[in-house]
Parts: sequence; structure tokens; C-alpha cells
Amino acid sequence: MKYKIVKETKPSLSTFGKYKAVAVHERTLDTKKIIEEVKERNGFLSEGTVEAVLIGLSEVINRHLRNGDKVRLDDWGLMKLEIESDKVDAPEDFKPKKHIRGVRLHFLPVSEKGKPELYQNIEFQREKQFTV
Repeated sequence: MKYKIVKETKPSLSTFGKYKAVAVHERTLDTKKIIEEVKERNGFLSEGTVEAVLIGLSEVINRHLRNGDKVRLDDWGLMKLEIESDKVDAPEDFKPKKHIRGVRLHFLPVSEKGKPELYQNIEFQREKQFTV
């Protein structure tokens, strides 16, 4: 995984002005590329079959997440939506349209004894260029 060093630019953070590593994402895989790779790995599946499964899977998972369910996929992890909201002094002061700022997807990869397999054996490579 490639990374670069950048300066923290948010004055409200206690780490303002310090440097941190951020991941460099060189490409984005689209559905077509994922379908091709799954088909290559499982030669007996057609592209149409793989696509149908991916589309069906995403529809089912998204529906359950929007309904407030957690979704756990074996060998991958747990997904859930979390609400980001402003804080209020009393419960009766809370107004969803005013205080809910957004929703974030949280993904917790499968882990054994607190060590997620997804994070194992990552080799870090620093990008040559320096970004401020």
C-alpha cells in the first residue's frame, strides 16, 4: 500500500501543523473489472452470473443497511450504518432534520483475536513526492 506524508491543515485539530501518512489510491476498480477477476478465479461462472450475483448482493445489503440492520459476510466482515449528529442539551431538543449531519458506513473486517486478516501482510511504500 502506497502512502504519502501530508501536513494537517485543520486548525481545530490538536494535530494541526503536524505531518501524517495518508493512503495513495492509484486506481478504482469498477463492477466490470471485479466481474472479470471473479470469473477468472472461478472459470465455470459466466460474466452474467457473476454480475447478477453482485447486483443482487448489493441490493439486498443496501436495503438491510438502510433499515438499520448490521450485515455480516463470512470471510469479509461486518457492515453497519452509523448516524453523525450534533449534540443537544436534552433529548426533547433533538430535531432529526436539524441535528443529524449525515450517515457513515462502518466496515469492521473479520478478525481473529483482534487482528483483522485484511490488515495482515500489508507492505507500506512511501511515495517519492512530498505533499504539504
